[in-house]
Amino acid sequence: MTQFRISEAAQLLGVSDDTMRRWIDGGVLTARRGDGPAVIDGAELAAYARDHAPAENDPSGVGRSARNRFVGLVTAITMDTVMAQVEMQCGPHRVVSLMSSEAVRELDLQVGSLAVAVVKATTVIVETPRGKS
Repeated sequence: MTQFRISEAAQLLGVSDDTMRRWIDGGVLTARRGDGPAVIDGAELAAYARDHAPAENDPSGVGRSARNRFVGLVTAITMDTVMAQVEMQCGPHRVVSLMSSEAVRELDLQVGSLAVAVVKATTVIVETPRGKS
Protein backbone atom coordinates (compact mmCIF):
# COMPACT_ATOMS: atom_id res chain seq x y z
CA MET A 1 0.00 0.00 0.00
CA THR A 2 1.45 3.38 -1.03
CA GLN A 3 1.61 6.00 1.69
CA PHE A 4 2.65 9.63 1.63
CA ARG A 5 4.04 11.83 4.35
CA ILE A 6 1.98 14.96 5.04
CA SER A 7 4.48 17.18 3.21
CA GLU A 8 4.44 14.88 0.15
CA ALA A 9 0.64 14.76 0.10
CA ALA A 10 0.46 18.55 0.40
CA GLN A 11 2.83 18.99 -2.53
CA LEU A 12 0.83 16.56 -4.69
CA LEU A 13 -2.41 18.48 -3.99
CA GLY A 14 -0.78 21.89 -4.35
CA VAL A 15 -1.53 23.04 -0.80
CA SER A 16 0.57 23.86 2.26
CA ASP A 17 1.50 21.39 4.97
CA ASP A 18 -0.66 23.45 7.36
CA THR A 19 -3.70 23.08 5.09
CA MET A 20 -3.13 19.32 4.94
CA ARG A 21 -2.92 19.17 8.76
CA ARG A 22 -6.16 21.19 9.07
CA TRP A 23 -7.89 18.74 6.72
CA ILE A 24 -6.62 15.84 8.83
CA ASP A 25 -7.72 17.53 12.08
CA GLY A 26 -11.13 18.23 10.49
CA GLY A 27 -11.59 14.61 9.41
CA VAL A 28 -11.35 15.35 5.69
CA LEU A 29 -8.37 12.98 5.35
CA THR A 30 -7.01 10.31 7.66
CA ALA A 31 -3.39 10.21 8.80
CA ARG A 32 -1.84 7.17 10.42
CA ARG A 33 1.20 7.27 12.61
CA GLY A 34 3.45 4.23 12.56
CA ASP A 35 7.11 4.00 13.50
CA GLY A 36 7.90 7.29 11.78
CA PRO A 37 6.07 10.41 10.68
CA ALA A 38 2.31 10.47 10.04
CA VAL A 39 1.29 9.15 6.62
CA ILE A 40 -1.79 9.28 4.41
CA ASP A 41 -2.96 6.27 2.41
CA GLY A 42 -2.31 6.77 -1.31
CA ALA A 43 -5.74 5.44 -2.37
CA GLU A 44 -7.51 7.86 0.01
CA LEU A 45 -5.39 10.75 -1.27
CA ALA A 46 -6.15 9.79 -4.89
CA ALA A 47 -9.90 9.67 -4.20
CA TYR A 48 -9.76 13.09 -2.56
CA ALA A 49 -7.75 14.54 -5.46
CA ARG A 50 -10.21 13.15 -8.02
CA ASP A 51 -13.32 14.27 -6.14
CA HIS A 52 -12.00 17.77 -5.38
CA ALA A 53 -10.18 18.60 -8.59
CA PRO A 54 -10.92 22.17 -9.59
CA ALA A 55 -13.16 22.41 -12.63
CA GLU A 56 -11.35 23.95 -15.55
CA ASN A 57 -12.99 27.01 -16.98
CA ASP A 58 -12.84 25.99 -20.66
CA PRO A 59 -13.43 29.23 -22.58
CA SER A 60 -13.98 27.46 -25.90
CA GLY A 61 -17.49 26.19 -25.16
CA VAL A 62 -16.83 23.30 -27.53
CA GLY A 63 -18.01 19.75 -26.84
CA ARG A 64 -15.34 17.13 -27.45
CA SER A 65 -14.56 13.49 -26.87
CA ALA A 66 -11.03 14.12 -25.53
CA ARG A 67 -10.97 14.14 -21.74
CA ASN A 68 -7.53 15.68 -21.29
CA ARG A 69 -7.94 19.45 -21.51
CA PHE A 70 -5.50 21.97 -20.09
CA VAL A 71 -6.52 25.63 -19.93
CA GLY A 72 -3.58 27.99 -19.80
CA LEU A 73 -1.57 30.85 -21.19
CA VAL A 74 0.65 30.77 -24.26
CA THR A 75 4.14 31.50 -22.93
CA ALA A 76 6.31 31.11 -26.05
CA ILE A 77 6.00 30.64 -29.80
CA THR A 78 8.87 29.58 -32.04
CA MET A 79 7.83 29.73 -35.66
CA ASP A 80 9.37 29.37 -39.10
CA THR A 81 7.65 29.42 -42.48
CA VAL A 82 6.08 25.97 -42.12
CA MET A 83 6.04 24.77 -38.49
CA ALA A 84 5.67 26.27 -35.04
CA GLN A 85 6.30 25.23 -31.46
CA VAL A 86 3.78 26.66 -29.02
CA GLU A 87 4.46 26.47 -25.29
CA MET A 88 1.72 26.91 -22.70
CA GLN A 89 1.67 27.09 -18.92
CA CYS A 90 -1.43 25.32 -17.67
CA GLY A 91 -1.41 25.64 -13.90
CA PRO A 92 1.76 23.88 -12.77
CA HIS A 93 2.10 22.05 -16.09
CA ARG A 94 4.09 23.08 -19.14
CA VAL A 95 2.48 21.84 -22.36
CA VAL A 96 4.29 22.01 -25.71
CA SER A 97 2.54 21.61 -29.07
CA LEU A 98 3.98 21.36 -32.55
CA MET A 99 1.66 22.67 -35.25
CA SER A 100 1.75 24.40 -38.59
CA SER A 101 2.60 28.09 -38.71
CA GLU A 102 -0.64 28.50 -40.63
CA ALA A 103 -2.59 27.16 -37.60
CA VAL A 104 -0.84 29.63 -35.29
CA ARG A 105 -1.86 32.50 -37.56
CA GLU A 106 -5.45 31.22 -37.98
CA LEU A 107 -5.86 30.87 -34.21
CA ASP A 108 -4.18 34.27 -33.71
CA LEU A 109 -1.99 32.73 -31.02
CA GLN A 110 0.31 35.18 -29.30
CA VAL A 111 2.33 35.10 -26.11
CA GLY A 112 -0.20 35.87 -23.39
CA SER A 113 -3.17 34.38 -25.27
CA LEU A 114 -5.62 32.21 -23.34
CA ALA A 115 -5.81 28.78 -24.97
CA VAL A 116 -6.89 25.20 -24.31
CA ALA A 117 -4.51 22.32 -24.99
CA VAL A 118 -6.53 19.22 -25.88
CA VAL A 119 -4.73 15.88 -25.71
CA LYS A 120 -6.13 12.70 -27.19
CA ALA A 121 -3.42 10.09 -27.39
CA THR A 122 -3.32 6.37 -27.90
CA THR A 123 0.00 6.21 -26.08
CA VAL A 124 0.54 7.73 -22.66
CA ILE A 125 3.69 6.76 -20.82
CA VAL A 126 3.35 6.38 -17.06
CA GLU A 127 6.43 6.38 -14.84
CA THR A 128 6.85 5.82 -11.11
CA PRO A 129 9.65 7.05 -8.89
CA ARG A 130 12.05 4.40 -7.58
CA GLY A 131 11.10 3.05 -4.19
CA LYS A 132 7.42 4.09 -4.44
CA SER A 133 4.80 1.51 -5.25
